Formats: sequence, C-alpha cells, structure tokens
Amino acid sequence: MTVKTFTLPDLGEGLTEAELVSWLVQVGDTVAVDQPIAEVETAKSAVEVPCPFAGTVHQLHGASGQTLDVGAPLISVDTGDRAGTPAPQGGGPKGGQSYQEEERAGADPAAAAEASGGSAASDDDAGSGSVLIGYGTPAGGTAGRRRRPKRAGSAAGAPAASTAGPASAQAAKETAARAAQAAGAAHDAMASAPRLAPTVVSPIVRKLAKDRGVDISTVRGSGPGGLILRRDVVAAAPSAAAPSAAAPSAAAPSAAVPSAADARTGLGVAERLPVSGIRKVIGQAMTRSRTEIPEATVWVDVDATKLVELRAELKAQDPATAPGLMALIARFVLAGLARHPELATRIETLEDGSQEIVRFDGVNLGFAAQTDRGLVVPNIRRAHTLSARGLDAELRRLTELARAGKAGPAELSGSTFTLNNYGVFGTDGAAAIINHPEVAILGIGRIIDRPWVVDGQLAVRKVTQLSLAFDHRVCDGGAAGGFLRMVADAVENPVSVLADL
Repeated sequence: MTVKTFTLPDLGEGLTEAELVSWLVQVGDTVAVDQPIAEVETAKSAVEVPCPFAGTVHQLHGASGQTLDVGAPLISVDTGDRAGTPAPQGGGPKGGQSYQEEERAGADPAAAAEASGGSAASDDDAGSGSVLIGYGTPAGGTAGRRRRPKRAGSAAGAPAASTAGPASAQAAKETAARAAQAAGAAHDAMASAPRLAPTVVSPIVRKLAKDRGVDISTVRGSGPGGLILRRDVVAAAPSAAAPSAAAPSAAAPSAAVPSAADARTGLGVAERLPVSGIRKVIGQAMTRSRTEIPEATVWVDVDATKLVELRAELKAQDPATAPGLMALIARFVLAGLARHPELATRIETLEDGSQEIVRFDGVNLGFAAQTDRGLVVPNIRRAHTLSARGLDAELRRLTELARAGKAGPAELSGSTFTLNNYGVFGTDGAAAIINHPEVAILGIGRIIDRPWVVDGQLAVRKVTQLSLAFDHRVCDGGAAGGFLRMVADAVENPVSVLADL
C-alpha cells in the first residue's frame, strides 16, 4: 500500500488558511487525478479543490467547518503502485471528457461520442490541468496519464461504418443498443463496487446536482464509461411539485430553544456561531486598521444636482453605455489622486523597524461591495487608464462576480484606494474604516433633496455628503482637504471637469 498525503495548497495571493465547507468524497471512495475532493472557503472566494493523486481515499484530515492552515494535511490517498495515474472505470477526467467537451456533448449524444474520440490522443500529452500553486501533473513524464484503452466494439465498428451502405441503419441501431448496454453495465458495476466516487468530471454538473437536490451517487450516467452529464442530473431532478409537497414537513422543526442563562446578561443563550471564514478575516482586517493607522476624517456636503442632470442626459442619449453616478465619481477620484498621489500609497515596515512610504505608478481602485458572504472589496486594476464608461463596465462586471461568489484573489486584492458607497443603504454619512494596508477611503452618502442656497436664493437641490478617512502618517489635513475639495468641485461642475479628463 502506497499512501500519499495532499496538503492544503496556497489558493492564491498568499492566503494562509481556508475553511473546509464540505467533503465531496468519503473514506473508501475511488478518486482520479484532478477530481474535486473538497469545497473550501477562503477570505476571497469559495472554490473546489482537485486531487493531484488517483487511488482510494485513505483518510480525510478535517471536518466540515474546520479551519485549516495552508500546508496542513488535507487528504491521504492510497495510490497502490499507480504513482499518480488515474483510477480505472472512468472515475475522473480521463475516463470521460474535458469540461468544455462535456458541456457541449451534454445535449447531443452524437457530439458526446465525437468529443470523446477526438480528444483521446491529445489527452496523453496534457498535464493534469490543476492550477493550484505547487501542484499539478506535468505534461509527459512518468506521472502522466495513460492512454485510455479502445473498446473492441468501437475498433471493429469503424471500418464497417464506411462500407455498410444502405444496411448501415440497422447496424447503427445495433451499435446504439450495445452502447446503451455498455453504459448501463458500467453504471451497475460502479454502483455495486465498494463506495466508488460518482463518475462526474465537471464542477458545473456537480453544482447543478447540489442546487437541485440530487444525490449524485444515485445518478445513472449516459456518457462514456458511465460519465454523468448535465442531462442526467436534469432527468434525475425531482419535479417542481415534490418540493412544494415537502414544504409543510420542512417547516415542522421548531425554533432553537434557548439554553442556560448567560452569566453576564441573565438572558438565555439562543445560539453560538463560530467567527470563521470571511467574517473572521473582516474582523482581523478592521482590527488591524484601527490598531495601526492613526486616521483622521474630513467631510463636506456637496450639491450634486448638475451631476444627476448630466447622468440623465447621457442615459437619454445612449442608455446601454451611459456611465452610472458611481463611475463618474470614480473618474473624479482618480483625477484627484493624480494631483494628490500620497493618498494612494502604502506604508511598509522594514526589518530594522523603520518605515517607508511606497508610491505606485498608477491606481488600483477598490470599491466596497456587500454580498451574501459579507463585505468584500473588488478592485479595478490600473483604473487610472480607464474612462468613465470603462470604469462603469468594470464596476458592473466585478460586482456581479463578487455577489455570485466567483471573484478570485486577483479581483479581491491589490487595491491602493477604496470607494465606499454607503448611500445605497439609505445613510448620509459614516466614519469609514480604512482598508488596510491602504491609507485612505472615500465614502459617498445618499443623494437627497435638501434646501440649498444658490446665488443668494434658497432652492431645493440634490445634495450628498463626501467623507474621507486618511492615514495621518502619509499626509496632513491640507493634502486631504485639497483632494476632497477637488472631488467635490468636480461633482458640482462635472461638465467642465470631464472636458479635461
């Protein structure tokens, strides 16, 4: 018995730990190279981790909800004498198709056969496809994948298909029947074997099964070697009536009963929730910011009437590409940072304890986004090179990625200045916490009708509040006030400013 242990890899951007959300395999399951084995959540995103070894699961190092350090054992696999070659019976990618081929072939059986046959030769030269840092099987070499043996039926049937002529229709029916029998036999063999992992390659198919409440281990795959395709999961999903019928019984369990009284408050303890995952990371980052940064805050009320009118004019001219208010203000912020670059710097502490201010050639603009997982800060790389329309497109794209939980470390780190639009929550102002290790953050309040003096006369105007929190180590109030005033002037007179950008 040869047991190899796979440690939790660095999932990107120097993350040091991850929370184990769920296992996708169990002890005794057969796994193949690159087969997803666990779902983990980092401070950046939730991802499925593929296994670099093929064999039988020997031990799972950790339970769901547990936080593991990078480099800690994750899973041990008994590889026997296979030295990293895939498991038999099509237990993973080598027994079926690539992700793209599987998705293309999912709706067309003929396409499935063509994709499987067309990729057989090229797969021999390919690596594992694993992109985890420090792992992945290289192309060629002794640890490469073996060629999947051709079935006798397909080898004998190929020349016959080209010469059969009018009689080929009957032969095609017989071939299809034999293929169906073979797929059924493969599935039955998999079901009767001792706890074989489900023969599914694509994480899209696995997620579809999870979303529809389908036990993937019970699905009969129609692909080559019993491979489970998207159509198999859709066919196995319960009808819409089933969930509604089960709804009354699902509501039966009563709310949690409070436990013994809390010694400090005298109230019953209803629930205890571990501080983990993204909530733990947010807490650590905010604590570090408040602890290390001597911040100061300046704010100003701004008449945004002309900016709102400009946005309405642009939308009337071209509704599809008109930039939003956030994108226009972001463009003004970038112009202000070009004049006051000290607000987009970073302080680094050297080995001898001294500190230095690091200035950058450009700006990566972060923006706070509230998601179901918590507060994240996607960032627009080299935002200073984009127009208001380009910024708007990136804001929309990154917001969608973040809210879908698909934003990776590259999108969620590396910002040098952050925008925080807390006005979307209906608030006028906030004492924002600087996104460490940045040195400043600009907050934008809601835009509402307020009385405002214009040319000596009282009028109703669209007014908002801008607030800037900054690190007093990198600049003084003069620079911070000058930056904030420049942005405020641009909001009040956007046309004249945009002409110069």
